[in-house]
Amino acid sequence: MPSQIAELSNYQVLDTREKSEFEVSHLPGAQWVGYDTFKLSSLSKLEKEMPILVYCTVGVRSEDIGKKLREAGFTRVYNLYGGIINWANAGKELEAKGQATERVHTYSMAWGIWLEQGEKVY
Repeated sequence: MPSQIAELSNYQVLDTREKSEFEVSHLPGAQWVGYDTFKLSSLSKLEKEMPILVYCTVGVRSEDIGKKLREAGFTRVYNLYGGIINWANAGKELEAKGQATERVHTYSMAWGIWLEQGEKVY
């Protein structure tokens, strides 16, 4: 997958972080699917022929979820390089409750050192 996502509307965007992280901010139009609570059965509305973009804080959890999606027959699954931290550092849009925000849940203070743009939330 190219490191630059030209159009999010071309993807089914799945946030694989926990609900509290998603509520701080997420990529525009992202659907929360969680990590510890992730269930394939909750994704019955996903279109198998449309590409899926998964992301988390830095890319570890989303890689695990991406693997589960591929094992379930989804063939066009992409992990967002560097996760939401890289997205925010590139100055790309984030939202919370339909409003633009600069807040980013960095999972922990240790991971927070990588956030260069935006407001860190733990």
